[in-house]
Amino acid sequence: MGHGHRRRGSAAHLLPLLLLLLAAAGAAAGREEGARRLRFRRESGTFKVVQVADMHYADGRSTACEDVLPSQVAGCSDLNTTAFLYRVFRAEDPDLVVFTGDNIYGADATDAAKSMDAAIAPAIDMKLPWAAVIGNHDQEGTLSREDVMRHLVSMKNSLSRFNPEGIEIDGYGNYNLEVSGVEGTSLDEKSVLNMYFLDSGDYSTVPSIHGYGWIKASQQVWFQQTSSSLQTRYMNEKPKQKEPAPGLAFFHIPLPEFSSFTATNFTGVKQESISSASINSGFFTTMVEAGDVKAAFVGHDHVNDFCGKLSGIQLCYAGGFGYHAYGKAGWSRRARVVSVQLEKTDSGEWRGVKSIKTWKRLDDPHLSTIDSEVLWNRGSNGRRRKNPDGS
Repeated sequence: MGHGHRRRGSAAHLLPLLLLLLAAAGAAAGREEGARRLRFRRESGTFKVVQVADMHYADGRSTACEDVLPSQVAGCSDLNTTAFLYRVFRAEDPDLVVFTGDNIYGADATDAAKSMDAAIAPAIDMKLPWAAVIGNHDQEGTLSREDVMRHLVSMKNSLSRFNPEGIEIDGYGNYNLEVSGVEGTSLDEKSVLNMYFLDSGDYSTVPSIHGYGWIKASQQVWFQQTSSSLQTRYMNEKPKQKEPAPGLAFFHIPLPEFSSFTATNFTGVKQESISSASINSGFFTTMVEAGDVKAAFVGHDHVNDFCGKLSGIQLCYAGGFGYHAYGKAGWSRRARVVSVQLEKTDSGEWRGVKSIKTWKRLDDPHLSTIDSEVLWNRGSNGRRRKNPDGS
């Protein structure tokens, strides 16, 4: 009995220490949540994203470059991709990096996990928050498509998520991220910018349909419900807003609607055909009906880098980033930058989003900035006069 009494005394003695440890863990979790929370910058009222498409990373120094000039071949490798990441991150100082698939080239990667670690290392090294979706080549190595996404989710500074909990959904890596207003303003607890990430698949699994994958019905239902919920909260919860917060969508394979443009109605270049799925699953219409997405960003077709507007939505390619990816000799690898600007009241308070702008950075001697344009302005309905061809 005495022995039992001593044990209880010992447990009682440890209780304050246990409570202290729990409090510390809670505080650490709070700090981690705070650190991971995306929000607009107080000084400039901006939120900047760098989109990196198609790194096709493999084994680092031993992996040769594709489609570069003869003068560039010697010594060119995956490390050129790494160097370009550091260059563009230092120049742009982004609030978020988005890797839009084919982050590694699985078939040439000896160890897919190590290739992903090496590919994304510059973002982690520079302590930048980042998010990723997967393409059609990431899973062609030592990891399944599911395991590739699980690895991306587990990596340091990753805001990627595996899938929404509690629902049946196709693919891996369907999730959304919210960007809060400036801290200390009336919108600091509201998401004033919403970002949707979707798995556009790899290849068709339907025998009668050939070619690439597509965004499935279950994913579209999730997107519709998420968009609707975010819009309702933004407009109905105090302080109530008059119109929804704008949204951006990121996925790998372009939609068939990317074929809607001619050289007269886009900014950038189209140097190869649009490699979308051979069927149209309707996701573009779903986005138009939802009403909040102002721009969608993809990769996949490396030597296309244009943005074109259709039914109020800007459809944008990033252009190929990686040196082990196919490209065009003499045509610089590139990244797309998206800068979202808040509106400022006469009293100097930051409010909701005013505009969305974009440009591209080239991996040339000057790290050139090209094709700066406004994708969306608050108050514009995003519709243009139809061209004679109906686009």
